[in-house]
Amino acid sequence: MFSKNKIAALVAEFLGTGVLAFAVLTVSRSQIGIPYFVAFAAGLAVVLLGVALQRDVHLNPALTLGLWTGRRIRTVKAVAFIAVQLLGGFAAFELYKYFSRGPVQPLSTAYDGRVLVAEALGTFIFAFIVAGVAYRRQHWLVRTVTSGGGLALGILVASVASAAFVNPAVALAANAWAWTTYVLGPVLGAIIGVNLYGLLFAPKDGKRLDAEPAAVAESSLREAEITEEEDEAIEAEIEAEEAAEEAAEERKKADEARVASKSSKKAAKRKSKK
Repeated sequence: MFSKNKIAALVAEFLGTGVLAFAVLTVSRSQIGIPYFVAFAAGLAVVLLGVALQRDVHLNPALTLGLWTGRRIRTVKAVAFIAVQLLGGFAAFELYKYFSRGPVQPLSTAYDGRVLVAEALGTFIFAFIVAGVAYRRQHWLVRTVTSGGGLALGILVASVASAAFVNPAVALAANAWAWTTYVLGPVLGAIIGVNLYGLLFAPKDGKRLDAEPAAVAESSLREAEITEEEDEAIEAEIEAEEAAEEAAEERKKADEARVASKSSKKAAKRKSKK
């Protein structure tokens, strides 16, 4: 039930979201806290985390929810991702308070239509770009770099009229948890972005249009979530491989123990003969 791969995915979302939120919070509240630097810091964080983990990371509850509505991720996995992402944002909030030795000044939580639309538009751009590389099953490195660039672009666009979080978990870390703006805006933008791409631009078979069959087969093993059945089959295959590796490791240890036992017995016989 709780395989190494599943635990690693949850830990990656928790740590990644925490690092992303802390980076945005630190830069936005520093002397260079202009949108260009915030966008660069957020995009760089996503790229570096993706490269380090060598796996797809959402790091955004709105994006996870959008991908769920587009049937790119299973319900249980989506709920777990959103939970750990919010925990990561809260951890970043507490850690920033500890380092700064003071409270994180809250942003206004009053409804503002311009802020709502700006957050929705920025997240729409980000989610639309992420959906593009997700539906076409690009290489994980391409997906990571494109996602980082898409996030930076979305933040720059949203910064015209809002704090440009485009991420409810980051808004939580910045003490700006406003349901009508910094939560609802990103959620609406992500849902529209993912589903619009899936409706109008995604390949009908969910595969890359410009790839060789071998490339498609290779990329399909890299956590591409198309249907529940395929996702379950991939996870079952991964679990079977992990079980086989563990069994092989146990056999290797047993063989080494037998060899060591025989060696010690031979040495003991030699000593007794002497």
